[in-house]
Order: sequence, then structure tokens, then C-alpha cells
Amino acid sequence: MNSPSLYPENERPVEAWCDLHNVHVRLADGREVITPLWWYPSLYAATPAQRNNIELMLAGVHWPDVDEDLSIRGMLAGWKYPQAKAPEKAA
Repeated sequence: MNSPSLYPENERPVEAWCDLHNVHVRLADGREVITPLWWYPSLYAATPAQRNNIELMLAGVHWPDVDEDLSIRGMLAGWKYPQAKAPEKAA
């Protein structure tokens, strides 16, 4: 009997980066997952250098400078921190 892998190969991160507004993760199957930076308050508050010091894990991404971990499954499911608040738009 075959059981599904706990960490599917197609969901393995192969590249990750942050821009001013989003977290980007490219997966082994070529998909790119993009989530808003403000969903993750510690990343949102970090400096660009801290945000781009990234370590890829088997099933997620780690930012050692701010001690933050995100799972690929959580990003795909749209999970965000409960206390995360969208930035106010300039009028």
C-alpha cells in the first residue's frame, strides 16, 4: 500500500525571496506561491536584508534573523497570523 508523502516533492521550495510587498516561493514543480508580506508581522517589520536572509527547508522557508518559519502548505492554504492587519492605503 502506498501512502502519500508527508512532504510532497512538488511542494518543495527551490527558491524564495521577498520584495517590498510580498513573499515569493518557487516550488519544485515550477509554481510560484506569492503571499502578502503583511500577513506575517515579524517579516513585515524586518529590514530588507533580514527578509532576504532565507533558508529553504524540506517543506517551508526559514528566516533566521527574525526566527520566522512558513510552511508551503500554510502559504498554499492562505494561512496568515491572526493579529496581522493590512496596511492602511494612502489617501
